[in-house]
Amino acid sequence: MNLNQIETFVHVAEHGSISKAALVLGVAQPALSRQVRALEAELRETLLLRNGRGVQLTEAGRRLLTHCHDILQLVNQAKEDLTAQRHEPVGRITVAMPPTLARLHTLPLIEAFRREMPQARLALMEGFSTHITEWLLTGRADLGLVYNPEALPTLEILPLRDEQICLISAASQAPKRPPTLQQLGSFPLVMPQRGQIFRTLMESAAALSGVQLNVAWEVSSVPAILDLVAAGIGHAALGELALRSYEHPERLRVTPFDGADIRTTLCLVTPTQRRSTPLLQRTAGLLTRLMRAG
Repeated sequence: MNLNQIETFVHVAEHGSISKAALVLGVAQPALSRQVRALEAELRETLLLRNGRGVQLTEAGRRLLTHCHDILQLVNQAKEDLTAQRHEPVGRITVAMPPTLARLHTLPLIEAFRREMPQARLALMEGFSTHITEWLLTGRADLGLVYNPEALPTLEILPLRDEQICLISAASQAPKRPPTLQQLGSFPLVMPQRGQIFRTLMESAAALSGVQLNVAWEVSSVPAILDLVAAGIGHAALGELALRSYEHPERLRVTPFDGADIRTTLCLVTPTQRRSTPLLQRTAGLLTRLMRAG
């Protein structure tokens, strides 16, 4: 087994297709297929199931993919150690953040990163906080911006700022007075699936007030939720920043809850097993400045 085979296998597994991986790597598809077959022959395991739509990982393939991510991370760390002799940030770092923050901060983050760390490379991933925590634990991301992360011994957590959760309504349907949580049950809500942090916080607060939320629609995309709210399909309970990332904020109204201060805490999260490097330290500092500046 060699690094070329490992990198090939990771690309095929993550793209779900040998042809797509070949296109990304700029390698002929038969050559990639031979490398995967050679890896399967050496390990005496079937790693991929081929079908008309691409490939699917077997259980052995999923276990190997976890090891491959660890191996590639160690290789990158070794390269960074050997090239960062002047404490100049070098190498590649992956940052994950929720959709609303990604829409607001991707451009300023990349501009500042390019200016301050010209010898390094930045990759960005977007997902809900539960997904980001998983990516940090499995090595797919090096740093993450996570709302209300679970306190785990494998994660280092730095709180950055609090954000109030409010009712977001179409301008024509906004309540004239801030509603109480007891009144919230009469509002049809457009919310993410269970497990997403804003929904979890709202359901917990409502349950403590003896109210069951009226979730009319479940949508995993924050921009899509805001589109539905603006069209009058329902109301949403999201952080204050959601409106800043929307293209037509004049179509929406934000109303705080009466008698209930529901807040979520944005944190910078780093896996404890990720060794600190100049690149990691400088990127963490850059993210901290951007998030605390709003």
